[in-house]
Amino acid sequence: MAAFGENTTADEVLEGVDLSGKTVLVTGGSSGLGQETARAMAAKGAHVVICARNPAQMEEAVAAIKAEVPDAKLDTLTCDLASLESIKAAGAEANKRFEKIDILINNAGVMACPKMDTADGFEMQFGTNHLGHFALTRHLMPLIEAGAGKAGGGRIVNLSSRGHHIGPADLDDPNFETSEYSPWESYGRSKTANILFTRGLEDRFAAKGIHAYAVHPGGIQTNLGRHLTEEDNKFLMKRMKQQAEESGKATMFKTIPEGAATQVWAATAAELEGQGGVYCEDCHVAEVDDVSSNGGVRSYALDKATSDRLWALSEKMTHAVFA
Repeated sequence: MAAFGENTTADEVLEGVDLSGKTVLVTGGSSGLGQETARAMAAKGAHVVICARNPAQMEEAVAAIKAEVPDAKLDTLTCDLASLESIKAAGAEANKRFEKIDILINNAGVMACPKMDTADGFEMQFGTNHLGHFALTRHLMPLIEAGAGKAGGGRIVNLSSRGHHIGPADLDDPNFETSEYSPWESYGRSKTANILFTRGLEDRFAAKGIHAYAVHPGGIQTNLGRHLTEEDNKFLMKRMKQQAEESGKATMFKTIPEGAATQVWAATAAELEGQGGVYCEDCHVAEVDDVSSNGGVRSYALDKATSDRLWALSEKMTHAVFA
């Protein structure tokens, strides 16, 4: 088994892997980590569905991928994760067009944006990063179940972040209605929710052969940071510098191919077959660590009682009820 780590690329993870016959849906697949994930998996024979809100950007991504992988099997699916109506429509369309989804990669997200609301009145980061993916996963579940019986199928990868170290999810005030809004506090809560959702999926669907993985891609400079102010960038750089100093590294930034590696690994690694509900970083399953700022998963992000409570709240807020 290859020894993968922080500088491993998506292509290196997939060396010798054949994804022919697999259908992979990637949210946020029209740029950054999502596009690189789509390219790498298409290059190994997967049928990749790029799911994003902007059709023109998706077509640009398709053209860019086909320039490198001429025989890539690609489809697009329009979905705005900040709109439950759009999510429901995308789910209905996907169920009509596709026979199965072997691997769902919930890659899209927003980071540290100003206080904004989704179309349904949810705080934007919790509403997009967690609730949007929660609802979309529900609408895609019949397709995921159809793929679960196949070897290597039945995997859901949720893009989280070491940002979950910022703090636990606040299930009493998810929309910052009674507390002062902080872009980074909101981001951290939403990334914790991604891990709690992963735990919830594993608890409910492992018996059906569907396993879920939360992933920290590493620090990467992509358009995810498009909302960052000068103050936000200072906060981020301070955290990255602290982590670099603790680890003895010159920098904590990764390239996009390196950043996509861990989600590709979680989606395909043979050693993860039959297990899930874990948080992965640098192409390995991370240990529970409530102290280090340089790695590991906080125990509050894997807590079953909190996960169950978030699940119930999410079903209530989105009206997307899992059978």
